[in-house]
Amino acid sequence: MSTKEKLPVRDKMRIIHDSKRPTIDDYTRTIFDDFIELHGDRGYADDYAICAGVATFQGIPVTVIGHRKGKNTEENIKANFAMAHPEGYRKALRLAKQAEKFHRPVICFVDTAGAFCGVGAEERGQGEAIARCLSDFMALRTPVISIVTGEGGSGGALALAVADRVLMLENAIYSVISPRGCASILWKDASREFEAAERLKITADDLYAFGMIEGIIPESGSLMRNVKKAIGEQLRELMNVSQIDQLLEKRYEKFRKIGIFAE
Repeated sequence: MSTKEKLPVRDKMRIIHDSKRPTIDDYTRTIFDDFIELHGDRGYADDYAICAGVATFQGIPVTVIGHRKGKNTEENIKANFAMAHPEGYRKALRLAKQAEKFHRPVICFVDTAGAFCGVGAEERGQGEAIARCLSDFMALRTPVISIVTGEGGSGGALALAVADRVLMLENAIYSVISPRGCASILWKDASREFEAAERLKITADDLYAFGMIEGIIPESGSLMRNVKKAIGEQLRELMNVSQIDQLLEKRYEKFRKIGIFAE
């Protein structure tokens, strides 16, 4: 699952912001069967920015979780431009725990510039909600696959990317901070976001070379067919692991190694 085509990062960023690019609703409708969206965190509210539910994939019951973007301004406003509130991440974790209880693999789709940083979100525990996702997904006793389909920004993305397999579409980006946020902090100039993106090394090719992700999904041909094939391959490998403790140990070891590079 690699690609030979290497576009400049600024071109990739333009592609992922294209309003015609598939969203979580396209993936649940095309790749999965019998998808049923579930709502609410059972504590405060439902967050439309996070889509979560149950479905079947090639006959296998699965739980699907992802950031939701819209196709136009009205839809994006409703989904808060995929910037989830804490109740969104708590909903995601609730569904992940339900998947663990019923032995369903979890498949996540990551596409957000970052978690919402408004006053209300901070008051309701945004940092705690993300931290709990990181902690509990690490110990989730069921296979987890995460696919970065567009923007993978900051903790808002990482909350749904603690997984046994992390894949990226070839034009996706994945970073500790959005390029615009990085440019605003470093140079006090958000217009330098393309320069920041180049320096951050956040493309699928960069991260695959660093060993941060397990594969790149090509976008040539049928994107949906490519994504479906990638999920099928990874799911078969993960479900062949003889014991869940072995799967967890591999997951722990994978994330322990992140950040360790040869000098």
